[in-house]
Amino acid sequence: MAVQKKVGVDIGGTHITAALVDLEKGTLLADSLIREHVDAKGNKADIIHSWAQGIRNVTGGSTPEELRVGIAMPGPFDYAEGISLMQNQDKYDALYGINVKELLADALQMPPAHFQFMNDAACFLQGEAFGGAAKGAERAVGLTLGTGLGSAFYRDGMAEDAALWRSPFKEGIAEDYLSSRWFTKHYCSLSGNEVSNVKSLVELLPSDALVQTVFNEFGQHLAQFLLPYMEREKPEVVVIGGNIAQALDLFEPALLQTLVSQGITVPVKQGELGEEAALIGAACLWK
Repeated sequence: MAVQKKVGVDIGGTHITAALVDLEKGTLLADSLIREHVDAKGNKADIIHSWAQGIRNVTGGSTPEELRVGIAMPGPFDYAEGISLMQNQDKYDALYGINVKELLADALQMPPAHFQFMNDAACFLQGEAFGGAAKGAERAVGLTLGTGLGSAFYRDGMAEDAALWRSPFKEGIAEDYLSSRWFTKHYCSLSGNEVSNVKSLVELLPSDALVQTVFNEFGQHLAQFLLPYMEREKPEVVVIGGNIAQALDLFEPALLQTLVSQGITVPVKQGELGEEAALIGAACLWK
């Protein structure tokens, strides 16, 4: 019987990242990582071709029988069947209702059963639990903070998509307050000045005191949002990833202070594995 090679794949809004994963060590195989651009607004054939080519560039020389592919995919998506349900998100509209698993299997001449899919936030947390910031924890909460809000719960050795982005929160839903657009919108409402993203906002420090005010509010919002899930899930750690996690030191004090005021003393950590977390987590589907 051929030795199985595990492939971790992460599908982003503008790229595909993939690598061979050593599940014994919880690491990527040396020099196997690829990252390639994908036109998320392209047609069905072009998107599938880009994804298949990215996987092929990692697995060249391997036989279809050897390969097992785990894919971290944004939602909404039917992960069990491999059908895309993304629509009106400015990405992958051409795949709505399409069985991605069958198309990829056909393009790569592999059995459909050799592909598994999981939510990208769940893959992030799975990877961090396997060998990163949540290693050793039996229960954890993971959030990916960026253009959207990804969320996952880890228990009994497996992460699952928590889909908290649409949870009612304040005057809207959680993602309205816990994503990049909140920062740019709120800063503009306070200062009258526009910034393009969170990174641009951070660059205004320390000359603009309003920036820290915005991050303090964000930390408070994040704590208020987390409270019911902290009480229910009883995690040993909260792991934060995504672009906004790069500024954790700016909102962590307000986040922890608000949690402590409600009797919650669980540590909050930035993810340790970067983009490798989702790749390792996706490959763990075959562990």
